[in-house]
Amino acid sequence: MKSIPTVQKYMTVLPHTIGADQSLSKADQMMSELRVRHLPVLDGGKLVGILTDRDVRLVESFRDVDPEKVSVQEAYTPDPFVTTPNTPLNQVCSEMAAHKFGCALVVDNHKLVGIFTWVDALKAMDHLMETRLKH
Repeated sequence: MKSIPTVQKYMTVLPHTIGADQSLSKADQMMSELRVRHLPVLDGGKLVGILTDRDVRLVESFRDVDPEKVSVQEAYTPDPFVTTPNTPLNQVCSEMAAHKFGCALVVDNHKLVGIFTWVDALKAMDHLMETRLKH
């Protein structure tokens, strides 16, 4: 029987990030241009949270909110789901499914090294089914 791969095999390496002091408008622009829905948030180089497209849309929907003047710091989710590169894929997927997390931030030695999204999970499932279940 083959061993379960780690999240490192399927994560997106060196994800794009945004500073906590940046504007929501900048975050929205980045997400659109990069075609991503999650941006890890850094403050002074330290990972402090995750900003999702849903967070941006919610804050922008409030009356009298100017996305140019509201900072990422006012919209991001602190304490995101964090895992290590060596965590078995099934454990990460199980945790994401149980809590309905859209992604896991992958940290090694206190440094952000990757992001594992549900799209990455689907790609992993496809790969595993093709390589391990195909007759």
